Amino acid sequence: MRHLMSPLDFSVEELDKLMDLAGDIEAHPEKYAHACAGKKLATLFYEPSTRTRLSHEAAMMNLGGNVLGFSSAASSSATKGESVADTIRMVSCYADICAIRHPKEGAPMVAAQHSSIPVINAGDGGHQHPTQTLTDLLTIRSLKGRLNNLKIGLCGDLKFGRTVHSLINALVRYENIEFVLISPEELRLPGYVRKDVLDKKNIPYTEVERLEDALPDLDILYMTRVQKERFFNEEDYVRMKDFYILDKGKMELAPKDMLVLHPLPRVNEISVEVDDDPRAVYFKQVQYGVYIRMALILTLLDIHVD
Repeated sequence: MRHLMSPLDFSVEELDKLMDLAGDIEAHPEKYAHACAGKKLATLFYEPSTRTRLSHEAAMMNLGGNVLGFSSAASSSATKGESVADTIRMVSCYADICAIRHPKEGAPMVAAQHSSIPVINAGDGGHQHPTQTLTDLLTIRSLKGRLNNLKIGLCGDLKFGRTVHSLINALVRYENIEFVLISPEELRLPGYVRKDVLDKKNIPYTEVERLEDALPDLDILYMTRVQKERFFNEEDYVRMKDFYILDKGKMELAPKDMLVLHPLPRVNEISVEVDDDPRAVYFKQVQYGVYIRMALILTLLDIHVD
């Protein structure tokens, strides 16, 4: 039995197979419409979510399966003091596979250690968000045709952004990857990611504060929001939240084939006027998220469709 705690739980070859399967699902959805008939996915969301929870649920329903679960800690027995370990033991009696989001880093790993069904980490604190990373990789591969030879700008909250940390960990395994880290001083990429991942693997990167300085030679711009829920005080959040706003004027500085990705939700870091730009692919990204999660559910349940 396998779990997904981190994008590194899959080798590059396994990731390629997973994305190939997602591509086949996109091309032939009818072939997979009943692949999970009789199976149940439990979504245990101790933290609010729209895309990640609904995407997992849509993926299971597209496969002919059923879903159950809760959408906030307040509506679960966590309010009575039930531990994650006990919750997953109980849920293992009800479902065949589980997706868990939790504000505490490492909580999904605790669940996996006590579970008798596959567990998917759907986000834990500022740590990892592997299914978003799989979504990002599939989006880039599908629209760029490759996952190597890329210059990627990561913009916004690089300190607390679990999507950024996961994406860096995944992309450094591909050839000729370069990062441009775009953030204010207060939200720089943590030292442990720089030292333990980028420096250790000799991945070239530059750190800049101005988005305009980075745009002219990027293949990918990965925007992130400044996350209010990760700040300890309102004053710091208010000071940071409007630091980067991508608008039409800035897009004119970017290459014609640059792609703009965003894990969503956005607040105001991408102006709505950018939505009509063909380089803005963040809503396509949402659709790719359903395909990759369908492929992941099939893979973890070891279900093969001829």
